[in-house]
Amino acid sequence: MKNMKNILYISLLSLSLTGIITSCDLEAPTQSSMDSSLIFSNYSMAEAAVMGIHQSFGETNSYRGRFLPYYGINSDIEWINGMDPTKINDGGKFDLCTYTATAANSQMNTDNNAYAKFYEGIERANKAIEGLRTYGNISTNSDMAQLLGEALTLRAVLYLDLIKGWGDVPARFAPITSETMYLGRSDRDVIYKQLLADLLEAEDYVGWPNETTITKNTERVNKAFVKGLRARVALYAGGYSQRADGIRLSNDPELGQTAMYTIAKNECVDVISQNCNQLGEFKSNFLRLCKDDVTAGYESLWEIPFSDGRGRVLYTFGVKHNAKDQYTQQAQGGVNGPLPYLFYDYDVDDIRRDVTCVPYEWSKDLVDGNAKQQLRSLKNWCFGKLRYEWMDRIVTSTNDDGVNWQYMRLADVYLMAAEAINELDGPSAAAPYMKPILDRALPASKVTAYMNGATISKEAFFNAIVEQRAFEFAGESLRKADLIRWNLLKTKLDEAKVKMKQLARHEGTYSDLPEKLYYQTAKDGESLTIYGLNHGDTDSQGAALGYESNETWISTDKLADDLIDILYVKDPDKNQFWPIWQTFIDSSNGTLTNE
Repeated sequence: MKNMKNILYISLLSLSLTGIITSCDLEAPTQSSMDSSLIFSNYSMAEAAVMGIHQSFGETNSYRGRFLPYYGINSDIEWINGMDPTKINDGGKFDLCTYTATAANSQMNTDNNAYAKFYEGIERANKAIEGLRTYGNISTNSDMAQLLGEALTLRAVLYLDLIKGWGDVPARFAPITSETMYLGRSDRDVIYKQLLADLLEAEDYVGWPNETTITKNTERVNKAFVKGLRARVALYAGGYSQRADGIRLSNDPELGQTAMYTIAKNECVDVISQNCNQLGEFKSNFLRLCKDDVTAGYESLWEIPFSDGRGRVLYTFGVKHNAKDQYTQQAQGGVNGPLPYLFYDYDVDDIRRDVTCVPYEWSKDLVDGNAKQQLRSLKNWCFGKLRYEWMDRIVTSTNDDGVNWQYMRLADVYLMAAEAINELDGPSAAAPYMKPILDRALPASKVTAYMNGATISKEAFFNAIVEQRAFEFAGESLRKADLIRWNLLKTKLDEAKVKMKQLARHEGTYSDLPEKLYYQTAKDGESLTIYGLNHGDTDSQGAALGYESNETWISTDKLADDLIDILYVKDPDKNQFWPIWQTFIDSSNGTLTNE
């Protein structure tokens, strides 16, 4: 963790937070060897305990190596690269992405995977919350109150991601006792309501970005993030999802859509009005992320902190490097990427396009230790928001790069506000919250034209929200949950299959693209100049440039139907969630099932 790694929490946790589960929530707690009254009445010790919750985020098979690489992949804008149609349904990583996962999945069916680690973090949070409430004097000690707000918020993050991954899950909001050792699934609505209440409470405890010494960096919870997270919870709670009786909205009147949109609107408007964070330029947000700049007040609201030797964010979502070269000593990246058509769906002047979608990788062959850019395949684009070449340090670990996972940024708050206000008050009232996102992406004339079309009706504005959230957040693992809450998951995945087949055949919107790409290495000796990526480019014009050309770029050979068809294998609307893994079913004393 960039600013927190010097907090020596692990040894303290081993003393103070015993009873942490090692097999989900199934082992009885042991007696603590350090009294909670001592820990949670002392700020340094209490802070170490709260920071210890982060350990459960960063474990090998938690967010780091299992949840972040697989949750949200595949959607209508992103997929796992390198899928092999002959290896689908083999019980491995592709099953997690193609809506075919079983309880025995080889990547997940262990007692130390993300499901278990999330509950481990929740137990740590529960102990910290209980201890701070009892011994922290939070009514008079603002620093202790901040810690309580952080613990409540981190628990909410974990529970929200449990629901996203597994649907209805056990609700555990107090430390484990022998009486509560075994719990069955709880209706997710019960959890949603608790999270909304917890986050409302946390708002009173934590400072705005840069309001206090603690909230000067994006690895610590601040009020802007708490409010943004509460808005996200409200939109999920008020949206559609798969339940035992089919896809529907909640039947709980407290979670009705009007009430949830109102919460989202109010929380997001509060964040924007406070003006503690600035949007800035689109690319600059990701440059800061790659450079480990955790200074609060920019676009980033909160990040999952990874130490320099932990975390596989660039490994999974970065531009591919095939060798240890001038930018990294880790030959990784490119595991996940954008769907092949996404680049072509952006406006040619949209600055997000070239930052988000990258058609090249870095070569395996080195000259004087240096790699250069080379084309990848149409079916294997890289995400470009995260790049080893943007970092200020050389990654030397085999698997871990240490870049934080940006959990929420201000653009999300603007677009959540726009969505909620459109539903409550109509497109004219919502327009000022979408326009800033477009203003930094497109020329003014195109922003005006786009907004004129979007504000014709509430439906048109909603469709614009769906489109802009795709263009804005591709590669950030928000899309699948968005499609689920809009009840558009299968609809959009089917559209994606059609688009990819049209692209491969030069049909429809993609009929004006050339067959080949034409390229040369620039004067810097490493970066590519490419012709043929824009609508209206032609092979005749490309050939006249005198550049090199690939054999073919767009064809059914380069993007085959059998690959397109496994974007999903089973009906995604009937498989919106992963099953609870068999190891937890077997050790649940009969309380957990996947029925």
